Amino acid sequence: MDFYVLAEASTDAQTAWELLRQGGPMVWVLLIVSAFGITAFLERLLYYHRAQINASEFMAGVRTVLKNDNVVEAVAICDATPGPVARMAKLGILNREQSHNRLRELLDDHSRAEVPRLEKRLNMLGTIAQIAPLLGLLGTVLGFIQIFQGVWREGNWVLANVLAGGIWQGLVCMALGLAIAIPCTIAFNYLVGRKDDIALDIEKANAELINILAFELVSSSSNSGSKINRQVGETIRGQSSIEQ
Repeated sequence: MDFYVLAEASTDAQTAWELLRQGGPMVWVLLIVSAFGITAFLERLLYYHRAQINASEFMAGVRTVLKNDNVVEAVAICDATPGPVARMAKLGILNREQSHNRLRELLDDHSRAEVPRLEKRLNMLGTIAQIAPLLGLLGTVLGFIQIFQGVWREGNWVLANVLAGGIWQGLVCMALGLAIAIPCTIAFNYLVGRKDDIALDIEKANAELINILAFELVSSSSNSGSKINRQVGETIRGQSSIEQ
């Protein structure tokens, strides 16, 4: 039974290979294009998987560490976390002494610089989704050219295999072009959605980081400073009352 299944699978593979061979030279172009599309999709999928983190939990952890006045640990957390949100948080922490406007400019520039990294190779995948049907159509046209060449050469006595060969070539190329374009279109739209989610996380983390560095830490430091001043004042008043 196992030998029968293996033989049947081998026969199917040979049939598919023979079918592709009947598509002519354009089949090889389409196969190369599909290889580039698969490579671009897998590379972007792995990159987005590493880049997309739970931004809310990450920023909450950074806020807690910074409120404890532990800058070194906050930078270490950013270094240990992959993705653009962590890189932006590290940039903000290292430039926390800058003015509010300067800090906002730095973070905005960094956010804009992260967008091309997210969009890298997406255009390649979108282009493949668009040109694959056109390449298949080109193969179809080449197949019909082969048919009319046979008709012109043989006249009324054209052989059926000449006609069938050209038709086979056209149909195989068009089917392969559509078979490449449809998954590439789905993959492109999926990756664009992932890219938009990461870009939205960057914007939210940018606003939250500015709020932490420019307002929350400043207010907490001022409150702690006023508390220390009150304690010092009470100590001085206590000593003066004792002397009296």
